[in-house]
Amino acid sequence: MRPMALSGNDVWLGEMGLGIVKYGSAIPDSAAFDLLDRFLDAGGNLVDTANMYAHWLTGGANEGGGESEACLGRWMAQRGNRARIFISTKVGQAYPGVPAGLRAQTIITECEKSLQRLGTDVIDLYFSHADDRATPQEETMEAYHRLVQTGKVRFIGASNLRAWRIAAAEQIAKAHSWTPYACVQQKFTYLQPGEGLDEDFLFTADTGLFDYTRSAGLTLMAYSPLLGGAYTREDKHMPSRYDTPRNRLRMERLRAVQAQCGKTLNQIVYRWLLQQEPAILPLTSPSNRQQMSENLGALDFALTAEQMRLLNQLD
Repeated sequence: MRPMALSGNDVWLGEMGLGIVKYGSAIPDSAAFDLLDRFLDAGGNLVDTANMYAHWLTGGANEGGGESEACLGRWMAQRGNRARIFISTKVGQAYPGVPAGLRAQTIITECEKSLQRLGTDVIDLYFSHADDRATPQEETMEAYHRLVQTGKVRFIGASNLRAWRIAAAEQIAKAHSWTPYACVQQKFTYLQPGEGLDEDFLFTADTGLFDYTRSAGLTLMAYSPLLGGAYTREDKHMPSRYDTPRNRLRMERLRAVQAQCGKTLNQIVYRWLLQQEPAILPLTSPSNRQQMSENLGALDFALTAEQMRLLNQLD
């Protein structure tokens, strides 16, 4: 797995991250540990979780949030490999007993809870998991800076925020000499959602976000790049916002490239993200060994310049 710099810092991430939303709940420790082992053996180091994962699922130890973080903590403790893992977790979305928002007290309190569940003394990358228009960004950014200054957080990131909000936070941090966002994590895939009022649209990367992250030198991570399996699984329907004439044309292009290179549609989607300029770091979320092997297979080939031109062709 080739290394990718984190926003110009002297920190290197594997070019694919592992999202562990269901680990410790729908995916029990035995299977989760096996998948984490395989990811680490492949050269990966970025493991992405959140304080509220996965309170909506059954089967976890608490069934109230924190199951994913706790699973990662148990694995690292058992393997003794904390130094090899770059932990990404989040704060800001609601889960039982914790309101949504980015108030300073929420950030500080939830950080302590995450550290305890993870069994570590520092979070490598701490994300705002959603925007909070009711809380001044000065309060939010100062709280993050305090965590960095005390050594409990190394870097901070923004997830599900609009480009202008991230830019405003950058200016606030600069004015006060506080820690700025170093990374953006947004929902993104090869297919493009149709316009509408669906809330999902608020969480999808757009051209403005790409332009901003590129100009600001921020690493961009893509979550849900496979749309929950909708590209390939017969039991998964394409989300209505993505079932458009434009995307049916884009699917034809994907299949044309698939016929040329003999890879799966999922692998081509991952590869397309990795070959953007600059590269977009995809988060993969396999539930079993077969999915893990397929996803990691996206790192073993490259799309040709002509195939990238076809996939990027304007509709």
